[in-house]
Amino acid sequence: MNKVVILAINAKYVHSSLAAWLLAESVSQYALSSHDIAVVEVNINQTDDDIAAQVAAHKPDVVGISTYIWNAKKLPSIMDELRKLLPEAVFVLGGPEVSHDVEHWLDNGVDLVLCGEGERSFPALLDVLENGEALEIVPGLCRKQDGELLCNPAEEVSTDFVDPFSEACLSAIEGKIAYIEASRGCPFRCAFCLSGGSEVRLFPLEQVKEQIAKLSKTNVRIIKFVDRTFNCHAKRAYELFEYIIGLETDNGFHVEVAADLFDKHTIELLATAPAGRIQIEAGLQSFFEPTLEAIFRKTDLDKAVENIQTILRSGNIHVHVDLIAGLPHETLAEFQNSFDGAYAIGAHTLQLGFLKMLHGSALRENEKSIVFEQEPPYEIISSTWLSVSDLEILKRTESALQHTYNKGRFLSTLRYVLSASKLKPFLFYRALGEAVSADGIALADYAAQIYGFCSKLQGVETDKLLEFMICDWLGMVKGANMPQFMKTADKQQLAKVADTAEANLGRKLRRNEAAVLPSGKGVYVDSEKRDMVTGLYSVICI
Repeated sequence: MNKVVILAINAKYVHSSLAAWLLAESVSQYALSSHDIAVVEVNINQTDDDIAAQVAAHKPDVVGISTYIWNAKKLPSIMDELRKLLPEAVFVLGGPEVSHDVEHWLDNGVDLVLCGEGERSFPALLDVLENGEALEIVPGLCRKQDGELLCNPAEEVSTDFVDPFSEACLSAIEGKIAYIEASRGCPFRCAFCLSGGSEVRLFPLEQVKEQIAKLSKTNVRIIKFVDRTFNCHAKRAYELFEYIIGLETDNGFHVEVAADLFDKHTIELLATAPAGRIQIEAGLQSFFEPTLEAIFRKTDLDKAVENIQTILRSGNIHVHVDLIAGLPHETLAEFQNSFDGAYAIGAHTLQLGFLKMLHGSALRENEKSIVFEQEPPYEIISSTWLSVSDLEILKRTESALQHTYNKGRFLSTLRYVLSASKLKPFLFYRALGEAVSADGIALADYAAQIYGFCSKLQGVETDKLLEFMICDWLGMVKGANMPQFMKTADKQQLAKVADTAEANLGRKLRRNEAAVLPSGKGVYVDSEKRDMVTGLYSVICI
């Protein structure tokens, strides 16, 4: 019997690996011989020694490693440590990162690479290794023999899908982000994505519902569908949304959607969801038509914006919108227009990502004018349309956006400053990112720097600015100690506000849950009333 470790090296502790548990269950279902399977989940912030020791503790004969851009850079050093501890073990890599760069990995200490999906091929490989059979019968298996690269034909994609959520899996993902899939593939052909143009395979609907039901009973942070376009099949998406909305659970569900594909019927259904039950992520990527054409992105932007704003008006769905900086034909000026257009939608999060030239993507194969890092995650360095300094500007802009708006910080302050200064959003966040750094400083110190920056903008009144920042602070952090510059009242004034607040709430107020505004008005936070969508606490002005 082979002792086998399936190693998942996640990007963060809070993440879990769907792939590792799918493979473990696939071995149970499809392997013809018996194998002793252990799933080891670690994260890239752990030391190589620690990761290797966790794997070696199982004394495996075979180590299978799920490989992606977030762990590929760290993997060679981990492999070196594993080789020292397990000199006789067979090391097998699979996943998107190695499937499109096979020879590189086989030339750097890896014994075998499995290309494509592994639910059938991984159990077949373990059987072959156990029984001493020929490697040639394992679909999608690649190896080096006498310096020659040998790759077996890939197996046809399966329409049979296993349920990864065993008791061991459900126990392991407690307190973490759980991942689930209802389909594979994508009907679109986006040039930057590995899923582009692949056939969409829909998992059996009742099986998906059963898995959702299992996860809904767990104590996970959120349940994320990994489907590339959750709503590409409108009727099916409606049925799954309906099922999720009807569950008795406190868990939230996150889905990636094409916002222009929503019909009126589905939007009306989403409006009935309990607050915080559903999060949608809509990848717009760009508002510049030549760019969308160059990446084969077919989106009705007007319809997408209209649908997102309609969903936002219901106030019960958290909405996340994506842009990608560095796409072909989009200069800094054009990206500014895309940013301002996306910001105007009013989504709760505006994710500004940077182009990554992934192995196997059409953009990496065909677009030669983009300079990018040669090591994972293969992020853009410069292009015909964006210089190195342009990208530095975008990085600072993204940092300012991420540490304020995207974290739900100082939202009313930001609205006031943008209105009073009449600055366009991109120019404001660009200037903020250049003037103020959020790296390695406490939130109170960051708030003071924001106040200092915004108070100097034309049209901004400092007293109004301070009032908005005080109210935002209370709503963000409730009882956390208020920065010194926000403390505008003496103890007697503050005591009066606290007394009124306690009378209104019918309970004692905790320290720093009340304040006095520069106008003399009192304000307090109700720490028991939190918005399930934004995460902010209710702030009441007396």
